Amino acid sequence: MIVLANSEAAGGISAAAAILAEGKPALDAIEAGIRLVEADETVRSVGRGGWPNLLGEIELDACVMDGTGLRCGAVGALKGFLHPVSVARQVMELLPHVLLVGDGAARFAAEIGAERAETLSADSRRAWRAWFEHEVSASDRRAWPGVLLAPLCRAAIDPRIGGDTAVFLALDQAGNIAVATSTSGWGWKYPGRLSDSPIVGAGCYADTRYGACACTGTGEMAIRAGTAQAVVLYMKMGLSLTDALHEAAEDIRRLKGGLIHGVAMHAIDRDGNYKVVSVNGLPTYRYWVWEPGMTEPKSRAVDDIVVTGPRLGPSPLLRYMEPSK
Repeated sequence: MIVLANSEAAGGISAAAAILAEGKPALDAIEAGIRLVEADETVRSVGRGGWPNLLGEIELDACVMDGTGLRCGAVGALKGFLHPVSVARQVMELLPHVLLVGDGAARFAAEIGAERAETLSADSRRAWRAWFEHEVSASDRRAWPGVLLAPLCRAAIDPRIGGDTAVFLALDQAGNIAVATSTSGWGWKYPGRLSDSPIVGAGCYADTRYGACACTGTGEMAIRAGTAQAVVLYMKMGLSLTDALHEAAEDIRRLKGGLIHGVAMHAIDRDGNYKVVSVNGLPTYRYWVWEPGMTEPKSRAVDDIVVTGPRLGPSPLLRYMEPSK
């Protein structure tokens, strides 16, 4: 048994580990863990605490995947509901579809009685308002929201802000592997932008025969390289967990043009081995792991760092995110 999660998982990893230790299914454990992260306003890239899009709205993405049957469910750009990971789980359980987005995702969430919530926190609203008043021209403010958003997006978008995700991977007592993700995506993104998190094979993938992988960071890069499924397929081809991750990092190295920043790959194999490789990341990146015999989950430093391009410095958006003294 094992639970592996990224740095955003501090508030949910213990609950996931406890459920797994009881012998319950991996998918139940990781859904419960992510729900706690989604409800935590101090986590600024997931759920209630996320940063808004250009219009000042919170749009949430999530995915779950059962590696034993390769079943999966996902939602994207979901508004007004607290737990997108549970809505994604019900997409998998109740519908013949895999991915619902926008109004359709919200309609389905309402039909299943998912918990409604105001997901734009007071602090996120304050930060968005500070950006709006300083960066949007007076004429555009008067015409808002009937303005061209693309120029504003290119000036404001920054994967260093809210580019992380809650990712949980687990191998349960029965030998089943599952993975789940949840994110609010980049701050100040163009409305309707989907991250890699709800894209099966990009932000997450699980196959009980081989292992699982989930990504955080610049989702566009993981989408272009099909990173999560690539890691699992490299293991299927016979590569070790470590070699599979580094082969996927080489795929990312091939990306040219577009946005090139950082991706962190979290992976486990069918034997319960685990590893986290960061592409263009910093040595300060950490993750969480729990295995039988541990009295509590442990926070560990990233295992390997692969540099494929320049690391970006502090984001200029930070000046709007710090509360006024």
